[in-house]
Amino acid sequence: MADERFSPRFPADTLDAFALAPATRTPDEPAVVELGASGSVTTVSYGELAQRVEEYARELTAAGVHVGDRVVVESHTSAAAIAVLLACARVGAVFIPVDPGTPALRLDTVIGATGPALYLHPAGGPARAPRDDVPLGAFDADGRIALDRLPPDRRPRRRGVVGGDPAYVIFTSGTTGRPKGVVMSHHAALAFYRGTQRFGALSPGDRVASTSPLAFDVALFDICVTLGSGATLIAVPRPFLSFPRRLLGFLRDTAATVVHGVPSLWRPLLRHEPDGVAALGGQLRGILFAGENFPLPELRRLRELLPHLRVVNAFGATETVACSFAEVPDPLPEDAEALSIGHGYPGAEILLLDEQGEPVDEPGVAGEMYVRCPSLFSGYWDDPDATRAVLVPDPLEPRSGQLVYRSGDLAYRGPAGELYFCGRADSMVKIRGNRIELGEIERRLAEHPDVAAAVVLALDGPGGEAALTAFVVASPARVAPAGLAELCRRAMPAYMIPKRFHFLAELPLNANGKADRGALEALAGQ
Repeated sequence: MADERFSPRFPADTLDAFALAPATRTPDEPAVVELGASGSVTTVSYGELAQRVEEYARELTAAGVHVGDRVVVESHTSAAAIAVLLACARVGAVFIPVDPGTPALRLDTVIGATGPALYLHPAGGPARAPRDDVPLGAFDADGRIALDRLPPDRRPRRRGVVGGDPAYVIFTSGTTGRPKGVVMSHHAALAFYRGTQRFGALSPGDRVASTSPLAFDVALFDICVTLGSGATLIAVPRPFLSFPRRLLGFLRDTAATVVHGVPSLWRPLLRHEPDGVAALGGQLRGILFAGENFPLPELRRLRELLPHLRVVNAFGATETVACSFAEVPDPLPEDAEALSIGHGYPGAEILLLDEQGEPVDEPGVAGEMYVRCPSLFSGYWDDPDATRAVLVPDPLEPRSGQLVYRSGDLAYRGPAGELYFCGRADSMVKIRGNRIELGEIERRLAEHPDVAAAVVLALDGPGGEAALTAFVVASPARVAPAGLAELCRRAMPAYMIPKRFHFLAELPLNANGKADRGALEALAGQ
């Protein structure tokens, strides 16, 4: 008897169905372009990708992975990794992408919190065995999964997949000192992806260069929106991002028409290879950026080198995938001082409320952003208190039972109602597109036996790029910056390690007895 989970009669509205829809219409069109093992560019068609997904799905089912099980996938972006994620969606497993560079302590925290039924990594690469009690397997490029440790034999508790089921969990920095798992359902993620399509970010003929790590929701956005639109995803090798000439060569060789990435991706290209950037003029038609502000001088320079380039600013949090898009004007007005983040994506609405919960409509007056949208996350994994703090009753009509996302982001409206981001209401910052809770770093530094207190700020560094600066109450004779950096490195990714350390006898305090962050910022500038 055929397995009901693969029955074509009642297909669920899931990520794999959305991303692979073009496979039935244009199976021979290119789906994923990547750098092959031989060092040459290779292409996987939609038909080939769909076949791999089907094979991986059968392998997962044979391995005893059931609906609702968690599967950790440690990989960079590749056609095989994409197929594995979509296969998880096909069988109803919740995938948890992690970066191969994730520190062991952080990885152990994620595994301990989620209890995965299987831990997968690419075949032929270094295999980390995170814990002896976690089933381990390797996936190859042909749809096979070799198991080193088998999952325990369990009876399934579910019979099928529904669109409201969790699709994935993305772990971000958390204020409690441990990573925070954002649970996103199929329907919520698809609501945003379809809103993106209505916005018109891509066309079927585009070739989209994805530069974000697979462990970030931005990479999943790139994958699903690109494939669901019938376009071609270009998996940019992570090492190329550090070498401007190699990156430009890869974009040229793969005929990229759109590049998605953080604005800081362009800084070394503009600085060291402006002629190479200009040479993309007959090919590159647009860029989409997110995660941080795009410095206006750099944006103007990019537009000089690539006239008529379409630039789209995406803004939002992992909890809603994103919440707004904005077309950057061309030309950019000479008196522009900031870029708008636009309005809510098609199907979403962004409210601004003051501290009393009243709507803020006056131009130029800041308020906290509340997002009303169908792409709300389900909650934080195993953290109901944190979930209740941000998934709150509709402040305009709490009797309705509708929940909205309290973002903690501050913004104000321009003359035409467009939004401008102006900071955070809490301690979260973004650096090079990475979301960072400063409190997590502070708590890690305070674990050092000779550190009495620690405060971390994101301050402008050379070139205007924000950098993490730690202010530590400790004796520099007993504590070295290298030791504190290593303490962080053992538990946190590289982007969360402070670049500068200041040693103080005591922290300056404000009238409320809290650390005076303004005084610390002034101290750093001396």
